[in-house]
Amino acid sequence: MSKQQLAAIIWESANRMRGKVDASEYKDFILGFIFYKYLSEKEEQFFLGEGMTASDMEQLVEEDEETVGYAQNHLGYFISYQNLFSTWIQAGNDFAVSQVYEALSAFSRLVSPLYKNVFDGIFITLQTGLSKLGDNTGSQTKAVRDLVHLIQTIPMSTHQDYDVLGYIYEDLISKFASNAGKKAGEFYTPHEVWRISSLIICGARTRFVSTTPRAALVRCSSPSAMR
Repeated sequence: MSKQQLAAIIWESANRMRGKVDASEYKDFILGFIFYKYLSEKEEQFFLGEGMTASDMEQLVEEDEETVGYAQNHLGYFISYQNLFSTWIQAGNDFAVSQVYEALSAFSRLVSPLYKNVFDGIFITLQTGLSKLGDNTGSQTKAVRDLVHLIQTIPMSTHQDYDVLGYIYEDLISKFASNAGKKAGEFYTPHEVWRISSLIICGARTRFVSTTPRAALVRCSSPSAMR
């Protein structure tokens, strides 16, 4: 998927929420669901790599303490089959917003104690904001279902020649930072500016390996990158 195609999906995702939440909050929903999709797919790939089949994953339940512990030790978290992003998609019209509430609560509960500093509270903004997507459960369900089906088309694989999550974050901030006031602007540096800054700091040996300035500068400051 090209950056132009991805940008079109991000824009359409924002359109689905137009009139429901402030533009400055679009990123909270879009990035929240995208990151949950990423973690969900990462767990699926992990268990497939461990020899599970797709049908075996239906046995991923919170009550299986051994499997939960195994996932926590290797991934830092556990997501049951019923809470996987792909399960939401498969549910079709039977999907309900209550599934998202339950999944996000379960995720917080099933994070490994060793990874609390990484994942603790990561979906709080998304979870508390779901009620803004409609006046009742039915309208919230429709809004979330439309959004997750659109986000499902975004590739999370590493086969892209750019940092997908980084590009999405930059695109959202660049489009909607002005709606969030000064605070959002403080955290957004235009793409062209950080590229030039990186070249000034590191010279011609700078290698841009990401769409985000932090990743580029980390590679720039790496001793191996300066040889």
